[in-house]
Amino acid sequence: MKDPYQTLGVQRSDNAAAIRAAYRKLAKIHHPDLNPGKPEAAERFKEISTAYELLSDADKRARFDKGEIDAAGNEVPPERPFYRDISDGPGGHQRYQGNFDPEDLESIFAQAFAGRRAGGQRFTARGSDAHYTLTVGFLDAANGTTRRITLPEGKTLDVRIPAGVQDGQVIRLKGQGSPGIGGGPAGDALVEVAVAPHALFHREGDDIIIELPVTLQEAVLGATLEVPTIKGKVRLTIPPGSGTGTQLRLRGRGIRQGHQFVRLHVVLPAVDEPELAAFLKEWKPNHPANPRAGLEEG
Repeated sequence: MKDPYQTLGVQRSDNAAAIRAAYRKLAKIHHPDLNPGKPEAAERFKEISTAYELLSDADKRARFDKGEIDAAGNEVPPERPFYRDISDGPGGHQRYQGNFDPEDLESIFAQAFAGRRAGGQRFTARGSDAHYTLTVGFLDAANGTTRRITLPEGKTLDVRIPAGVQDGQVIRLKGQGSPGIGGGPAGDALVEVAVAPHALFHREGDDIIIELPVTLQEAVLGATLEVPTIKGKVRLTIPPGSGTGTQLRLRGRGIRQGHQFVRLHVVLPAVDEPELAAFLKEWKPNHPANPRAGLEEG
């Protein structure tokens, strides 16, 4: 499997913020929702997500850098046996060989501290948190949804994405991380949400912004048009005399209590319109204006 640093195009010395920024940049290019019918994009996105899952976890990244796990997160067998010493009091220690799973570690601590804990109490410890990244579409993030994720060990979890979730927001799933030791509580699953961009909608806080192309006739004379929103299409009245940059508000059509703002963009005819050209040659405006007034000369 390809080196995760190469997959994300980052250096080993880069910090977590740089790795996160590189992942989001690549995810917004290769996300399957933005590349329908392109299996190569889906495969590339899978590689990017796997690389980020490893490098975004500080413990996994450190272990990969030390050669303890491979790019897929699998254990790399040591080249030779190694030993760990655990002190059980002044003048004594016990030596153990190899890697440990939680049950082994519990047994080791039970032996090591047997003479120092009263009443036969077992050593307990909370399990570590598990870190994941989940990319969702813009509309799913805006309106909320539930997504099912499959963990590396094959377990599936249903993750509720709340309406209005922000790009980079972390959702905590209590008790869904690594199991505890000696009956200790399990860790949590921390799911970082990456929001894919949308071709039409742009978010500013809880407001939604959309650019709406209109014809010259619609801008001059006004019109009632069908406009997309994050919850479906609505009818919007374009006032006569609207120009490029005119902004209209659809109250309550944003995220939560936000609004949708429609910014008009006047589009000229794609082909020659001789009658329009002839009219403009003879047209004498009642209120002439210079749209470039106030511009400084370069």
